[in-house]
Amino acid sequence: MVNVKTVENVAMRDVFGEVLLKLSESDPKVYALDGDLANSTKVNVVAEKNPEKFLQMGIAEQNMMSVAGGLASTGLQPWATTFAAFLSKRSIDQIQVQIAQPNLDVKMIGAYSGLLTGLTGKTHQALEDIAIFRTLSNMVVLAPADGVETKKMMEFAHNHYGPVYIRLARDPLPTVFSEDYKFELGKAVKLKDGKDATIISTGTQTGRSLEAAEKLSKEGIQAAVVHMPSIKPIDKQAIITAAEETGAIVTSEEHSIYGGLGSAVAEILVEEKPVPMLRIGVKDRNSESGANEALLQKYEISSDHIAARVKEVLKKK
Repeated sequence: MVNVKTVENVAMRDVFGEVLLKLSESDPKVYALDGDLANSTKVNVVAEKNPEKFLQMGIAEQNMMSVAGGLASTGLQPWATTFAAFLSKRSIDQIQVQIAQPNLDVKMIGAYSGLLTGLTGKTHQALEDIAIFRTLSNMVVLAPADGVETKKMMEFAHNHYGPVYIRLARDPLPTVFSEDYKFELGKAVKLKDGKDATIISTGTQTGRSLEAAEKLSKEGIQAAVVHMPSIKPIDKQAIITAAEETGAIVTSEEHSIYGGLGSAVAEILVEEKPVPMLRIGVKDRNSESGANEALLQKYEISSDHIAARVKEVLKKK
């Protein structure tokens, strides 16, 4: 089990910008592609400090992905960056045909994922991106829990040949992992032991899941927390083991309940180890813009809602 470190809050996008700058300086193959959102995604640090490696694509996400595929076909490694909503929905055809099918070495960064996008409006929220990218052949789909894991994932992606999608959040989050943490593709990370139920979470919901488990422990309920940073490929054995050890599963994601982590876990459980399971995620409804805490409460994905779902699933055991 990995030691948990929940202290300072760090924004994934700040880490992303600094790491991409270092990669662009150290590797001649690495280029940053921007969809006219550099100040928001923090890829502007590359534009300012290593401008020869920065390519401004403008508000033309489909064209940006076509350019990324073309660059990769010449042996370069483009990192295409825009909001997750635009990357996953506006340019999916180009990604599938020109990047995923030919298995090209393109890194795709979906910034401002989920609900909490800083009052940018509902058109800028992404609740479908995991589901969309999961369906593409050759695609790796990742969602870090904090800034430390963002860095580790980027280092992995840099050394991994093939298309990779990394889902990033906008706002600062508690630091979950220490600097010696090692990210492994396709491997889950157990953050808390428990015997009554297991919360399997990904991305931003992992911190909230840890909070929920702490609240439950005060009520005598011992919930394990398993972080799933790699959604595709997913850690099948970790899911089966969780089902065997606790007999009840709650999945937690800042994403639609359809097609994301919850669906992936359910697919494995129904085939391998059926146990009671409930999902935390945005239900079948349109999102809206608002303050962070208000959105977490309205769309029922706060730590309190996670804890409530654990209690509910225990009744099904």
